Amino acid sequence: MAQRLALQRLLALTPRTLPAQAPAALHSRAFSSSANCKSTFNVQDGSDFQDRVVNNPKPVVVDFHAQWCGPCKILGPRLEKMVAKQEGKVLMAKVDIDDHTDLAIEYEVSAVPTVLAMKNGDVVDKFVGIKDEDQLEAFLKKLIGA
Repeated sequence: MAQRLALQRLLALTPRTLPAQAPAALHSRAFSSSANCKSTFNVQDGSDFQDRVVNNPKPVVVDFHAQWCGPCKILGPRLEKMVAKQEGKVLMAKVDIDDHTDLAIEYEVSAVPTVLAMKNGDVVDKFVGIKDEDQLEAFLKKLIGA
């Protein structure tokens, strides 16, 4: 409801009532890059997973999730934020279990969200369910050895 009201107000504005910097701000935001973009990626297929996760020299956190999963929608952004804070020391791969059932079966994912910590192609740690930021930070620090 609040989103609809905000959208109606925005659409009701005429170009002369918009602040002068609004168009430039909209364009710069659309093309900005963030640490999330560099450290987080969506797995496209099994070969992509092999190349970008299993064969990666950096530690990789693998987030097995689903579009319909409520807890995944909470954990995903929280985990992305925590991975971005590590400034490239660890990467994050996102795997949709509905699109990549074979990977979910191979890594014995029986519930979502399931998060694996992988180093040199091996699973070194794992958790299922939501974690708070302190728990995620400890999980990541253990993975990168900090």
